[in-house]
Amino acid sequence: MEAVLKNLASSAELLAVAAWSGEVERWDKQTLSRAFQWAGYCEHLFSRFHNNPAIRRCMEKQLQLTNQGLRVAFAGYIEVSFSDLSRCQHLLLVGLLRNPQLPISIMKILFDTSSPVNTKQSECWDVTGFCSHIIQCKSACKVLSPLTDLSAVGADAEVQAVMLMDRLDAVLSPGSEACRTERILDSALRGFEGAPGHFCLVIAAALLTKKNSDAQSASQDFLLDWLQKEQSVLQHMCSGLPATLIIDLTKEHLKFRDAYWDLLKKWASDMEFRISEGDWVQTRTNPKVSFNRLTEHFLGLCETCVEVEKELNVLKILDGDFDVRGLSVWGDLLSAVNKSV
Repeated sequence: MEAVLKNLASSAELLAVAAWSGEVERWDKQTLSRAFQWAGYCEHLFSRFHNNPAIRRCMEKQLQLTNQGLRVAFAGYIEVSFSDLSRCQHLLLVGLLRNPQLPISIMKILFDTSSPVNTKQSECWDVTGFCSHIIQCKSACKVLSPLTDLSAVGADAEVQAVMLMDRLDAVLSPGSEACRTERILDSALRGFEGAPGHFCLVIAAALLTKKNSDAQSASQDFLLDWLQKEQSVLQHMCSGLPATLIIDLTKEHLKFRDAYWDLLKKWASDMEFRISEGDWVQTRTNPKVSFNRLTEHFLGLCETCVEVEKELNVLKILDGDFDVRGLSVWGDLLSAVNKSV
């Protein structure tokens, strides 16, 4: 029993290190695997002894002693109770993701989708794709929930958005370096190479997450600033997402609306009228946006900002104030908007 109590204390210390210590910067895949193996061991202890009052009291006493020491060592430490042992792997994962010092190399292992996660007990557990496995499970729960509760962005994107926001909340602590947070987003972007549409859904879902704290507001502000720097991501979002989702984003975030308006003006400026086709076509923008699609974007923006039509009229005047089709993209856009209103 003495060995069990010693292991229990070590496991509680491991959870504290994972959540609060900079030691995780030196972790590698083997360290990560062994950490989850210890967490699994604690779950086994709970399963074996939770109905044994005598042993349970001994374990609870040991946890109380260990918690006392950890409270002194780590500011903000959250105590581990006996019932917490039943979800020790979950606590370990949450602690790691909320630790600002967690290296990107460990995150890549946790979110890797190249091979299925294997958590069978062995000398060293394979935790590759552990988070991806959780995402699949949570997404399945959402899909099986009542249809009225389904997310507009899809279950996978919504779950991943929550995890992204939790990670940003953790990293964007007072005094943190902006470049470190940008590396997390850049790494996430690379992880979605070949599937930019899904990544855009994740970003949209993150921006539409209800703000319950100042930390979440800061994370969304950072995400919006990052989007303005990553114009390619912003273009994919605005060209590929459903119009209703774009409108929701413009209603929720003034900063997004302004960036969206600037992007629409750029798309319009990149158009030229081709007599052979009898329409305005893109010359430089990628992905390509048709004039009809651009008109739909302007109409959607008009719903959230009454000043858009006035600004279009100013741009039309600056461009020569032509009313003849094909001479001014601003004049033709204004005419198309007025006809649709």
